[in-house]
Amino acid sequence: MTAKILDGKALASRIRQSLKEKVDLRAAQGLKAPGLAVILVGHNPASEVYVRNKRNACKEVGFHSVSHNLSKETSEKELLSLIDELNRDSSVNGILVQLPLPGHIDENKVTESIFPEKDVDGFHPYNIGRLTLKMPLLRPCTPKGIMTLLNETGIDLIGKEAVIVGASNIVGRPAALELLMARCTVTVCHSKTGNLDAHLKRADIIVAAVGIPGFIRGEQIKEGAIIIDVGINRLESGKLAGDVDFDSASQRASWITPVPGGVGPMTVASLLENTLQAAELLDQKT
Repeated sequence: MTAKILDGKALASRIRQSLKEKVDLRAAQGLKAPGLAVILVGHNPASEVYVRNKRNACKEVGFHSVSHNLSKETSEKELLSLIDELNRDSSVNGILVQLPLPGHIDENKVTESIFPEKDVDGFHPYNIGRLTLKMPLLRPCTPKGIMTLLNETGIDLIGKEAVIVGASNIVGRPAALELLMARCTVTVCHSKTGNLDAHLKRADIIVAAVGIPGFIRGEQIKEGAIIIDVGINRLESGKLAGDVDFDSASQRASWITPVPGGVGPMTVASLLENTLQAAELLDQKT
């Protein structure tokens, strides 16, 4: 078996085109373009690339985008003050604080300071709580992108065995909630999980999100499994690699996401979808 490629780059391009058409329709109806504010604290090269990609994507679909690039010495109080200002700015529908933050800033406090209706990252306890209760509003971007990719396979997910490797608040935990909502049977594995191979061998769907290149190999995978590789690791050679050994896994899987070009573009596309949704929610209130 040679796996089919779940092309996140192509799917994200289609989503952006659809979003642009919706923004154009809003303009024709006299409605404002959705507005996204992105805050970057410090000079993390990877974060700077992500922020630039988000800014370019906003421009492509016609969103109003504003960036706040703050020094790494910015205090927690100063950051919270800026967020408070953006919370009250009617031209801003979504606020995204690029993680990670410098160590002297409490990420949880920052996340909770964003108004839930502007939390386009989907990390606020309110939005996670709604997802837990199967009443999603603004959903975490990477897990949302994963579900969009899985829907592309055309495979009925109900009853499928899904194994997530990685239990972070950004990917693993909300991805488990998304898959539960799709009526999969979900197992979340982490650094203390015993006999990982046994869990992987029975999985119809594997979501790999551990940040270790080539951590999951083809021989650990059930024939015909769907592989979603969230990892993006830069090797000493400069090449990007996922958490799954692509060559061996693609010989056993039915579908697999590439790295790069799989989950990454879908995360940005989901952010744009959330920002438009936030703008539409505001329209309903006014």
